[in-house]
Amino acid sequence: MFAYIARRLGMMLLIVFGASYMAYNLEAYSSDPLSVFGESTEKNKHFLMQQMIHQLNLDVPPPIRYFMWLRGIISGLWGQLNLGMTRDNIPVIDAIGLAIPTTFRLVIASTILAIVLGITIGMITAIRQYSRFDYVMTFISFLLFSLPVFWVAVLLKEYIAIDFNDFLANPEIPLNLIVIFSLVLGLVMAGILGGSRAKFWSLFFGGTVGFALLLEFLSVTHWFVNPGLGIIGVAILAFASAAVVTQISTGLDNRKSLFSSLAAAAIVTAGYYPLQTILNAKATLLNVLLVFVITMGLSAVVGFFADKVDRRVNIRTAVLTALLGTLPLILDRFMKEFNKYFNSDAINMRPVPTIGQSQDLLSTRQQHNFWISGLDAGMHLILPTMALTLISFAGYVRFSRGSLLEVLNMDYIRTARAKGLTERTVIVRHAMRNAMLPLTTILVNDFAGVIGGAIITERVFGWEGMGKLFNQALSSYDLNLFMGVFIIGAVLTVLANLIADLLFGVVDPRIRIRK
Repeated sequence: MFAYIARRLGMMLLIVFGASYMAYNLEAYSSDPLSVFGESTEKNKHFLMQQMIHQLNLDVPPPIRYFMWLRGIISGLWGQLNLGMTRDNIPVIDAIGLAIPTTFRLVIASTILAIVLGITIGMITAIRQYSRFDYVMTFISFLLFSLPVFWVAVLLKEYIAIDFNDFLANPEIPLNLIVIFSLVLGLVMAGILGGSRAKFWSLFFGGTVGFALLLEFLSVTHWFVNPGLGIIGVAILAFASAAVVTQISTGLDNRKSLFSSLAAAAIVTAGYYPLQTILNAKATLLNVLLVFVITMGLSAVVGFFADKVDRRVNIRTAVLTALLGTLPLILDRFMKEFNKYFNSDAINMRPVPTIGQSQDLLSTRQQHNFWISGLDAGMHLILPTMALTLISFAGYVRFSRGSLLEVLNMDYIRTARAKGLTERTVIVRHAMRNAMLPLTTILVNDFAGVIGGAIITERVFGWEGMGKLFNQALSSYDLNLFMGVFIIGAVLTVLANLIADLLFGVVDPRIRIRK
């Protein structure tokens, strides 16, 4: 294994060297920084041109100039990495250091959401091939896949930001919208859960009525400006998480595992009020992590004593339930601060922003409030996260659906069914694990592309990340900045491919043995 990794690292260095050499020379030959002086009438025009030639080493051929730039990269081996200076006389390392956290915060949430939702929905459509749900999701995924991200971003700005902010001035849902939303949500629920025609229509009517009552309740109580889940909402979501985790992990017929997950949900619910003392107004990120440690730790103890035979499975089920069940509890705490955030002078009752990554006009006192600053960051993430998720989620749906359908037609799946294994065991333990093999490369490379930035999305929403740096480098003929962004993307890409190959060995032991 070590020899394999060493061999791959050597190949990676050659690939990065070749790619960076080509990129540097192509950009150097295709750009002309001196073109800005073409129509200049300055008296010291010749002096300024000579100054730029000297500053950018334009009198040196690009192939030689590349090795001058590469020297700064190699010096990083002894802690003196130097990527040069930008055209604004700022170290490239400093510019990238400020941009990477912004891009990471922008894209990581949408990437995770797209992966989770896309793979989940894609595999459900494969299991229920040619069902109503399959047809609907196939249509939606193809529709979203064909839409340009800038157009989706403009629509989100109009209807999710501007119109929703106007709605919050009087947060009462009109009757016609309640009817429309209830019918759509009831149809979606029936499409996901329905089987026979009778079950489909019963779920549709029941879901429509239930959603109509819920929307009416939210409208009457003005929930949208005073949101919150409360102990009842947290309990419902925690016990729903227990059912889902148990069904996927072991099946609901495993009593010990079900008891462990339900006990974990009960721990989260019982800790709702006691944990509020930790999640106080002076809380920090450490307080939030402490809450997760408490709920997951107590749940692990319950799983340990639930059964002596399957302790590992019970602990895993209980801990996952506690993790998912604690998330609504933390979300509820953020919601409690929403009204204060909503009515602050900086927000002025328009909480969904259309541009920017933070609200600089918030008072210093509010910016030091973990909950207020977290809400501000979250509200600025809503639109770009939705835009990127909607566009990339469609691809995951199609990939995961095709991968699982291919696996389900394999001989060993038919053999597993013939042996009498339950359908849940066949799907979860045999089919899904093998279906993830071709998806591994896609997932890892998408995470590597996170740092590369979302150039169009950052431009539309006014975020200052890696995408903006890359666009700035191209428009200003800033070769050092261009190569700084490029080399990070190139290194992450080759590392992602190495990680994907190693993950193949984890998912499929046969590959690990061959290595």
